[in-house]
Amino acid sequence: MTTSEEKYKKLASEYAKLKAQVPVLKKAFLDEQSSHNELKCSFKESEQTVRKFEQEVDSLKFRNQQLSTRCSLLQDELDSFESKKKNKHKDSPTHSTGPRSPGIFNEELQNKIEENARLHRQVYEIESEYKSKLEELQQKLGQFEKQCSDHEMVLNTNMHKNKAVVDKLQEEKAMLEVKLQAIDVEMKDLKSRTMKAESLLGSVETDLKEQLNLANRIIADKLPFIDTKIRELNGLNVPTHDRRHQLRSREMVNQSANLLGEVIHALSNFFTYTEQRSQIYPADGKVEPISPVNTQFCKLLHEHLSHLRPVENTLKDLLATFKDDALTTLETATGLQPFSKAVNKMVSYMNILLPYQLLSLEEECAVSSCTSTLQGKNMDLHRSLKKLNAIFNKLDTVTNLLAAQSSKTCGHSPNNHPRMFVMLCDNLRYLHEAVKEVSKHYNGKVSLEHQMPTATQRLKTTDECVVSSLISLVTSTNKLSTFLSGNQEFFKQRAGYRTRGSSVGTEHANHAIRSNPVVVNFRQRAAQYITSLTKPCPESVPHHIAVQNRKVLLSSAESREGLAKQIETFQQKVSRLEQEKEHWMLEHQLLKIKLEHEEQKSRKLESELETASRVEAVTSIHDNIEAPKPVRKGTDSDKRLDVSMLGKLDASTKTTAGVDSRELLIKNHFTTRINELTQQIQLSDSKCVSFHAEVRALHKQIIMAERSKKQAEDELKAMSQTYAQLKDELSTTSKNYESQLSMMSDHLAGMNEKLTTQKDEIDELKSQIATTKSSSSSNPASKLLSLKKSKR
Repeated sequence: MTTSEEKYKKLASEYAKLKAQVPVLKKAFLDEQSSHNELKCSFKESEQTVRKFEQEVDSLKFRNQQLSTRCSLLQDELDSFESKKKNKHKDSPTHSTGPRSPGIFNEELQNKIEENARLHRQVYEIESEYKSKLEELQQKLGQFEKQCSDHEMVLNTNMHKNKAVVDKLQEEKAMLEVKLQAIDVEMKDLKSRTMKAESLLGSVETDLKEQLNLANRIIADKLPFIDTKIRELNGLNVPTHDRRHQLRSREMVNQSANLLGEVIHALSNFFTYTEQRSQIYPADGKVEPISPVNTQFCKLLHEHLSHLRPVENTLKDLLATFKDDALTTLETATGLQPFSKAVNKMVSYMNILLPYQLLSLEEECAVSSCTSTLQGKNMDLHRSLKKLNAIFNKLDTVTNLLAAQSSKTCGHSPNNHPRMFVMLCDNLRYLHEAVKEVSKHYNGKVSLEHQMPTATQRLKTTDECVVSSLISLVTSTNKLSTFLSGNQEFFKQRAGYRTRGSSVGTEHANHAIRSNPVVVNFRQRAAQYITSLTKPCPESVPHHIAVQNRKVLLSSAESREGLAKQIETFQQKVSRLEQEKEHWMLEHQLLKIKLEHEEQKSRKLESELETASRVEAVTSIHDNIEAPKPVRKGTDSDKRLDVSMLGKLDASTKTTAGVDSRELLIKNHFTTRINELTQQIQLSDSKCVSFHAEVRALHKQIIMAERSKKQAEDELKAMSQTYAQLKDELSTTSKNYESQLSMMSDHLAGMNEKLTTQKDEIDELKSQIATTKSSSSSNPASKLLSLKKSKR
């Protein structure tokens, strides 16, 4: 199945790609076909214009021939007239008044010659223009025919390539449709079977429920279940307890949390002021560098809040777990475990801090201004800090012991709980004494330091703050120790509560019974479940709306992904185009510079040419002035211009204007062509992007359809498995109930047999009594003896 699905996926992706390429190729082919048709139309129009021009040329040739014949006739007439004139006398007045003079004929001949030259020039220009246009159109036609043939070849090859793939995909589609129809038929069959099985299951369930109720009644009457005999199960029962004891314990924990918060606050102040003092003494950080020990010590002191605050917060969280309607003991107080972990972290932090604190004191002793008395006070403080840290470690062990009572692996007896509370109170008293000793030694140390001349005002104020924080720590530890020692009896006594069959805290015989820590959570969950049953059910979203919303969400996510990818591609294109723009701007600047240089050169050359032409003109004028002018006596024929058949050719020096106009035309043509090509590229890019997005959307829809198909197949398999499981369960339950019913029937049969035997015995006794009554009434003693024997 996996290989066929992979092949189908590959074929579907190839088919989608080819399907996406086909409309593009079709559109390109249609565009080329339309352009080819346009070129054909333009070619036909050009042929028509060419024919018109050919007809005009033929007419002009005909007129030219007529004119040439007329010119030849006129020339013949002129020659005959001149010959006649030579033969006659020169002074005959009769010939002077002829029809036309030779000057008129010469003028007409000259006009006709000029007109003929003009017509020849027009014909030549039209023929050259026609030839150039014809060549351009033939070149374009060849290019377009070549492009059209290339596109047709590409289209034919793609069609041939894709035809086999399309046929294969269509065959697979038909096969899949046949499989789908078969699966639909199987689904309908299975649905009908499941409906029948469900109806049978419902009927069997009703029968079994009736039998189960009957069996439950018999079991409830004959076999009551007592879980008080098993210690683990009895610990899961919800105990009844004294609510006043619970309220008082909650109040005690609340006061303890407040007092502990004061202790933590005072300890935090002590650490902060100690950090400030370490930055000032023995080396002032503003004047001279601090030693590495003090820098590390200050760094550790700066992190004290992250280790002290969790202790206070975890105890407040433990207070939040206390409920009025549920008993909280050491076995059920699971909130003590995070509190003990927080205390352990705090004590480990103080263990890390202690060596740096002692080294800092030793550095203070090593200062030259330190006297022997001050050194002794420092060593006393050194010892008291070690003692304080040891007491904190003892408190950590005690809190770990108290928190371990709510764990499953705890093996301590509840009789040891009072001893643990006594240890806690003693350690808190020792803590108060140790803090008091540290405060005393620190106060003596500070008083000696302030008498020294090197003591600054900043050091004095900081020392006063440290002393005040130690005093507040002494008072807060005193409050906490006195509070716990005053309520020691309450903490030592066991909470009186009862479970089924025993009472914990009042009976010493059942001291091993413990309440499970999960009882409170189970009770709260049961209460929440019962309250949730009474609440109205929230309005649920219909299935088809939920499916539609899911499809919309998936499509929006797909479109978002597609747009994100498009944005990335466009950003890449923009960056590439900006790079190209910068490149071409640099090229443009270079070409501008080159153009300026060329313009300067051209200006220099023009100035040189102008100066040279002026010099030549001046020299020619001088030559004309010096040379004698020849006198020419010519006739009218000498005065005629030397004109060729195509006209007069004048040499012009100003050729730059024509060149500039030609360059502008070429530039405009190429810019328009470039703009057209860029527009076509942009259109093709946008179409490709849209086609790519459509293909991706279709691909994802296919994947979603395959996923839904797989889900449906999995659901079908699960339904078949559940159906088989239900069948097995039905068979097993029916067998169990049948065995139970057979046992009950056997029991009833035995009872019936006993009843019949008893009835038979009663009948025998009655018959014996009747026989004894019928016997002789004269012997009553024998009668009584027989009755006693029968009874026995």
